[in-house]
Amino acid sequence: MKDRFRFFLNRIGEKLWVKPFVMCVLSIAGVFLAKLADDTEANQFIPNITLDSIEALLSIISSSMLVIATFAVASMVSAYASASSVATPRSFSLIISDDVSQNALSTFIGAFIFSIVALIALKNGYYEQAGRFALFVLTLLIFSVVIITLVRWVDCIARLGRIGETSDKVEAATAAALRRLRYAPTLCGASVEADLVVDQVIYGNVVGYVQRIDVAALQVYAEEVKIRITVVALPGAFSAPGQALAYITVGSSDLSSINVDRITREFLIDNDRKFDEDPRFGLIVLSEIASRAMSPAINDPGTAIGIIGTFVRLFVLWGEPISEGDIRISKYNRVAVPEISLEDMFDDAFTAIARDGAGTVEVAIRLQKAFGSLASMENSPMRAIAIRYARLALVRAEKTLEFPEDLERVRKLVKFTDLP
Repeated sequence: MKDRFRFFLNRIGEKLWVKPFVMCVLSIAGVFLAKLADDTEANQFIPNITLDSIEALLSIISSSMLVIATFAVASMVSAYASASSVATPRSFSLIISDDVSQNALSTFIGAFIFSIVALIALKNGYYEQAGRFALFVLTLLIFSVVIITLVRWVDCIARLGRIGETSDKVEAATAAALRRLRYAPTLCGASVEADLVVDQVIYGNVVGYVQRIDVAALQVYAEEVKIRITVVALPGAFSAPGQALAYITVGSSDLSSINVDRITREFLIDNDRKFDEDPRFGLIVLSEIASRAMSPAINDPGTAIGIIGTFVRLFVLWGEPISEGDIRISKYNRVAVPEISLEDMFDDAFTAIARDGAGTVEVAIRLQKAFGSLASMENSPMRAIAIRYARLALVRAEKTLEFPEDLERVRKLVKFTDLP
């Protein structure tokens, strides 16, 4: 339930209209809540605020907030376009869900709606003395929030959409997905059996990418009909008719009693991949940023070198030993889920950079240093894969680098692959 709620909240965060709509509702509610002060005995000791002073303040807010909100939208659209063109379009969902920008836009629009509704209510004699004072205090509070939000937002919008900021957001999303998967490598399901017996294959009926799998719901159904379900398509896998989503092992149960729709609907499939439960997507997006930076149009190998350092941090995070107390218990014994492939993760991260950066000596050198760092970890599978990809990167460099001394510098860094 917690994972489902988090996934739902992240999708809501990608909708730009949600927070402004909520703020508009709260602003209108605040105007009418100020009227409650008239039902108290506060008229006896609170100061009498003139209509002119409140109207002047509300008029200033209403006239300025619409302009600022329009400017905010224009700046955000410019930042989104910059992120898509300079970094990669796949990072758009992370940029648009930026909390600071959404909160700023929501505050500006909410303040504008509040001032308009409050002016209408005030000019029609809706408030008495206590109500006017409550509205005045509320207006000052909103004005203060607007000023603070504007100052914070100016600092944020100066960086929003820049390639460094975009890379940091993608890294943070990928690291969060890796942490969740480290502690539950089989999504709290059972491990896949080596001698698996397949009685029925469940195929996808929707074309798209698997975004999440409700393993808990699969467990409930598997217990109802006494079967075992083996997941084949992990989050990020492409689904289409003819592509297997899961295998069914019935044992002593009746195969005809299986409701295929009950199983397929627990695989959330849509047109795009999401970062939440798909760390490989984050690695691909970072690799795209690095490849685009090395294109002749941009020619920015420094960004690619920075991305390589990001990959080292992410793989170190993945390869660190985990204490048994941190691992989430496999509580779904009737649903088997395969673990993510480390080889696939290396391929997603390093293949494109090794290909596009083979002719750039500084990128080739930093790539070999990264592989050497990962191979030095006390993780046998990661060491073997790092050595393999270091050798592949060297082969690419040997076919591309023309200056002998540059090639020799790269070869010296690959000597770690000869160690036992």
